[in-house]
Amino acid sequence: MGPPESVTRPRKNQAARPKRRPRKPRPRSCLLKDCEQKFHPRHMRQRYCGAECREKARKWSQWKAQERYRETAAGLEKRNGQSRRYRDRVKSRKAADPEAVNDRARVITKEHFFRAHLRPARVLRALRAAAAKSFATLLFARMPSRPGASCGSGTALETGAHLIRTY
Repeated sequence: MGPPESVTRPRKNQAARPKRRPRKPRPRSCLLKDCEQKFHPRHMRQRYCGAECREKARKWSQWKAQERYRETAAGLEKRNGQSRRYRDRVKSRKAADPEAVNDRARVITKEHFFRAHLRPARVLRALRAAAAKSFATLLFARMPSRPGASCGSGTALETGAHLIRTY
């Protein structure tokens, strides 16, 4: 007995098979050199775990293609032309420098030069108030008045003014 007349039609005595769902791809490693982590691809041709790895791989691919192009004769010629044009630009820049020497010298005046090193006015006010006291009061403010005594005992060297801390 030969084949049926229409192969596309299911035979009468066989039931049609249920359709299978497409198989999910198994977990695979990211192909980026430093990543190589496992991931579940969403489609069969997915090679990288995410957008960041895909972008890095694209940049590497462009760099590698540029390296290959530079090794060809046309690439070497083009690169040599770029280098030659750059050297010409540098020479033309150096020729303009002697003209700039004829300009006036820049002078920094004393009043503006030291302004950056001055203290702000609020700090100066505190220093003036502290300077009104005697030097000994500032030096010996925390010292006892006689040997063996505590800091609080004895009389102070100067009683009229309060010490201002500036730290």
